Parts: sequence; structure tokens; C-alpha cells
Amino acid sequence: MLLGVDVGGTFTDAVLAVDGRLVTAKTPTTPADQSEGVMAAAEAVLSQARRGPQEITAFAHGMTVATNALLEGKVARTALVATEGFTDIIALGRQNRPELYRLCAAWPPPLAPHALRFKAPERMTPEGPIRPLEPQAAEALAAEVAAADPDAVAVVLLHSYSHPEHEREIGRALAEALPDAHISLSHEVVGTFREFERAATTEVDAALSPLLRSYLRRLVERAQARRLPEPTIMQSNGGLI
Repeated sequence: MLLGVDVGGTFTDAVLAVDGRLVTAKTPTTPADQSEGVMAAAEAVLSQARRGPQEITAFAHGMTVATNALLEGKVARTALVATEGFTDIIALGRQNRPELYRLCAAWPPPLAPHALRFKAPERMTPEGPIRPLEPQAAEALAAEVAAADPDAVAVVLLHSYSHPEHEREIGRALAEALPDAHISLSHEVVGTFREFERAATTEVDAALSPLLRSYLRRLVERAQARRLPEPTIMQSNGGLI
């Protein structure tokens, strides 16, 4: 049997494929912890089909935890480490304006506020370093970031898509200074050129990863307690991981 559970804004829907037919159930979504509504929907559809959880061979799950957190601004306390002189890149963006003559256009603030942006004393070109990152400087930078007590850190250095050595060194220093924080390195998140797009994507990854990790841990624990298979998660491209 195949179980699919999708979380919506109002209801959580479950579908069970059993004996060539589809059985469905709908329960209220639980915004405070979506995993509660997911388990309620799974139990409801199993009850309706008169089947047990041990008969399920695969459990697919679609959810809106990340989307909701991003839209509501309820993300992890996120710091940004960028090449010195480029810490405001996420605020400057590409200077694109969909309404050219609208003087009071409102933009959502960056996920890493100005007080949580830190400069890395280094500089890379596509061909290699022109300002090496000294080990002592990486350790001092990590200590400075740790003093701000972030839950997550996005590391975005110029041209790291081509030469990620400095990002890796800073990542190692941050992991030692902040063992409980999530560290996102831009060359691992999206290893492409164009620093603003890479910075924005890495910032979102850092801000959402602690929340998703916590949610998925609770979901797996609840599934195991009910003898359900470990869920696979739907991606935006329709695939499962």
C-alpha cells in the first residue's frame, strides 16, 4: 500500500492506494506542528480503509513548513558571512524594479539583518586568490560570529563557485565555534556564478534548515511510533527525496 499526505493551509489530505483503488481522508491542518495533522490524516485514512500501518510500503509527504516560515518571517536567527566590502549584497540585489517610477516600493527585509552580517578578510577571483584568508583570521571571524549567537550562518564569498577553499576554511572554523548552528556554504547550496542569486539562495537555505530539520525529526519520530515507514518528502519539481 502507498500512503500520501499533503499539508494545506486549512486541511491536511491523505490518500491511500490499496487494492487498485484510492481511499481518501481529510483532517484539519495543525499550524503549530504540522506533523500532528499529518499523523491524524494518516490514521483517518487507514481507519477508513480498515488497514493497519504495517501494511504501508511507502509514505510520501508534501508540506508547507518552509513556505509558511518564509512568508511569515518565522525563520531561524541567521547571520551572513561575506567577502569584505560585499556584506550588503543581499540588501542591494540587482536594482531591478518591476515598477520603474514607483518611488515608495516596499521590499521584504533580508533574512540576515545588518547587525548579523560579518566581513571575511579575503578575496577571490575566478582564477584564484588575490587576498589569502589567514587561518587566524578565520578563527577570529568565527569567534565574532559566535558572539552574536545565531542559529544559522550563510557563508557567501566572491567566486567560491570556482574556488571554494576560503568558504570551506570559514565553514570549518564556524563549525568549531558554533557546533549547534547550521552552516550553509554557498558553493554547496548553489555552485553557480552571480553572487546576489547565490547569496539569496544560501541565506534562505540557512534560515530554513534548522526549522526543517526539527520538523522532519518530529515527523519521523511520530511515524516510527505508529509503525509507519519513514516518509519521503516531495520536492518542488515533483520528485521525492
